[in-house]
Amino acid sequence: MKLYYAETMNPRKVCAVAKYLGSPVEFIRVDLSKGEHRAPAFLEQNPNGKVPLLVDGELRLWESTAIMAHLAVQAGSDLWPADAASQVEVLRWLSWDMVHFSRHGSSLYFEHIIKPWAGLGEPNAAAVEEATGFFKRFAAVLDAHLATRDYLVGNQLSIADFGAGVLLPWAKEARLPVAGFANIERWHERLMALPAWREPFPAPVPAAA
Repeated sequence: MKLYYAETMNPRKVCAVAKYLGSPVEFIRVDLSKGEHRAPAFLEQNPNGKVPLLVDGELRLWESTAIMAHLAVQAGSDLWPADAASQVEVLRWLSWDMVHFSRHGSSLYFEHIIKPWAGLGEPNAAAVEEATGFFKRFAAVLDAHLATRDYLVGNQLSIADFGAGVLLPWAKEARLPVAGFANIERWHERLMALPAWREPFPAPVPAAA
């Protein structure tokens, strides 16, 4: 299997899962600053022109949640639960995260991290205010859910945790308003205890002498 990635939020999920599972993948870095994700050869693999992308034999799989599930299934891991009811719960929290929690968190990530990196100017104050308000609203939902749980589904680690937690390592840089949400902070400390979560990306290749 070949896993195409960059050091950004959605590839972070799948790289962390692959490392956690010890999946037999070849990590291939896509240099976004050079537009490698828009090169014809890459677009033949993923017409969306985005990372992550997993190539597994004849399968060309994009979308981070699908890749996480595929890796877990291939490994026979409980990160994708065996029972149907828990699978539905995993899908529920992954969907909730993409539509609510990470949706608004990614706006802050864009304004405070991607814009400076790409030279796109100062953060949009109105966009930051709106995203901050929505993020707090949905952080309260997650915090309440985690009040009596260690993890999102079935009280065991799943790809739902890797999905919903993806922006928290950038909380300071993205100015995510997580302070005061003690259960979220406790949950993320538990994730940070996993080496694959702390350091999900392959080690950089040393520069040639």
